[in-house]
Amino acid sequence: MTGAFVWTRGLSLTEERASDELHSLFERLDSGDFKALEKIYDDYAPQIFGLALWRTRSRSDAADVVQEVFARLAGRAGKLKNVKRPYAYLLQIAHRISCDLFRKNKRITYDSENLIEPVSNESQAKLFAAQLNEFLLQLPSKQREVLYLHYFAGLSLREISEVVGVSLFTVASRCRLGLKKLKQRFGEEV
Repeated sequence: MTGAFVWTRGLSLTEERASDELHSLFERLDSGDFKALEKIYDDYAPQIFGLALWRTRSRSDAADVVQEVFARLAGRAGKLKNVKRPYAYLLQIAHRISCDLFRKNKRITYDSENLIEPVSNESQAKLFAAQLNEFLLQLPSKQREVLYLHYFAGLSLREISEVVGVSLFTVASRCRLGLKKLKQRFGEEV
């Protein structure tokens, strides 16, 4: 797992497909089939890592979050049949652990590695990706997180409000403000 993400909406699993597949995997995990946990890890660890990376700004902390999410998931085996939206459930666990870890560490700095990778090898695309990466890192973490969940994880604003535990209005405001700041920064640079 490289932890790098491409700024393209459609690369992550959709909520609908993820929900059907995860319901089945959660049922298998509930019945004691821990091979299902491996499949969940293989399919969803990159999305969890991405969310944690955007929240904590640290690759090592993001890896710790992924490990903790799956440890908690394994510990909840037998209690997962009532989860209505498993993809949002996984992201919500990751969000909470990431927030707790970030508060605990009170990180001010971030890893200098890129959070996203260029979409092609062309120099112009690389420059765009590098600028976008810098601009995203300058956003407040709550705005950056909403943008990640919406554009990378493919969640709707309503789903994001459930994951992060704030109102739909707050999520929409964070998304709008984050996009406005990115637009202003790109306008200044162009």
